[in-house]
Amino acid sequence: MESQLSSPEITELASAMIRVQHSLSPALRDAHNTFTNSRYATLGSVMHACREALLAQGIWLTQYPVPVQGHQLGLVTKIVHAESGQWQASLLTMPLPKEDPQGYGSAMTYARRYGLSALVGIVTEDDDDGEMATAGREAGVFRIQAPTHGVPAPADGRNGASQGRASGDSPLPRLDGVQFHSGTASDGRPCVLATGETHAKRDLLRQAGFRWDGARKVWWRHSDAA
Repeated sequence: MESQLSSPEITELASAMIRVQHSLSPALRDAHNTFTNSRYATLGSVMHACREALLAQGIWLTQYPVPVQGHQLGLVTKIVHAESGQWQASLLTMPLPKEDPQGYGSAMTYARRYGLSALVGIVTEDDDDGEMATAGREAGVFRIQAPTHGVPAPADGRNGASQGRASGDSPLPRLDGVQFHSGTASDGRPCVLATGETHAKRDLLRQAGFRWDGARKVWWRHSDAA
């Protein structure tokens, strides 16, 4: 079965994916499930966490439904290294909630979200919460909350967060391609997280008081940091 889910050689693809995973941002829980009263990462959030990293390494991503037996949806998630043609894929099947367009659409979105996360190696906030609950973390390691709306869009229309304040705290730098989110550190103090195109901005983030969390692969600082 494995031979049907990848090209004969994947060494160049694997090297590219190592670089992708090195620069991945966590997928933030950006929506609320009213039935379970919990937050979750939408397909858009998961895609946002990896899209730029994949494109930067010449990785083409595609997802498409395939026929499977029973009242189920089959979804293939496939990544292709454009330069070498090497590829890898995964097949996810799940029961349909109901056999109508709404049921297929709901199952498709759900399958795309989890199929993409599993194949690319995206850590979602749900995974982070599970790790914290089982292992515990030292002070300063954060629990991500919803994206803050306290950082306004730049007046000049450029991408990224403009200079502002998260939850009314210390000013944040204006960095194109970088988004800021509010959270709570394990010591109970509010913190700010920087996600997006942070790699090229790491020196500026350090100057603004941010620190790199290798386990979470995200830049963060306490909100009251100068």
